[in-house]
Amino acid sequence: MFSDLKIVTGSSNPELARSICDHLGCQLTPTLATTFSDGELRIEIGDNVREDDVFVVQPTCPPEVNRNFMQLCLMMDALKRASAGRITAVIPYYAYARQDRKVSPRAPISAKMVADFISVAGADRVVTIDLHAGQIQGFFNCPVDNLFAVPVMMDSLRDLHEDNIVIVSPDAG
Repeated sequence: MFSDLKIVTGSSNPELARSICDHLGCQLTPTLATTFSDGELRIEIGDNVREDDVFVVQPTCPPEVNRNFMQLCLMMDALKRASAGRITAVIPYYAYARQDRKVSPRAPISAKMVADFISVAGADRVVTIDLHAGQIQGFFNCPVDNLFAVPVMMDSLRDLHEDNIVIVSPDAG
């Protein structure tokens, strides 16, 4: 059905990638994601991706945020070098999103730096969920689809609770 669509994943949440493949009726593209004895990561894409539409499902979530982020970047670089047609980074949890502005004179804007890494690594598009701040979309040099979880969550909450409920958040992010 999806002969020119490939889905790859690293080690941050392979169950999510498998669930997506099951839902779409396609196979997960084999990917080698190991670590050398000195701690460096090794990535290899195990299938031909030339001219294919490739989705890299790789949250940059705890507990190994930096490892997951580096795997994402290395996978996209490998796909770019393997002549993938289009690379979409699917990042349900976007690490460093809370660092979206300069808070002191000698502090980085880490969310922007992460966006730069993702763009340089090869992302043609990014799909993420509930970014901490909307302006992060503007940090990228490619289109960003920031999906919102609230509609899905509200349907589930309504099914669980028939009475009125109140949800409080400490801030908009």
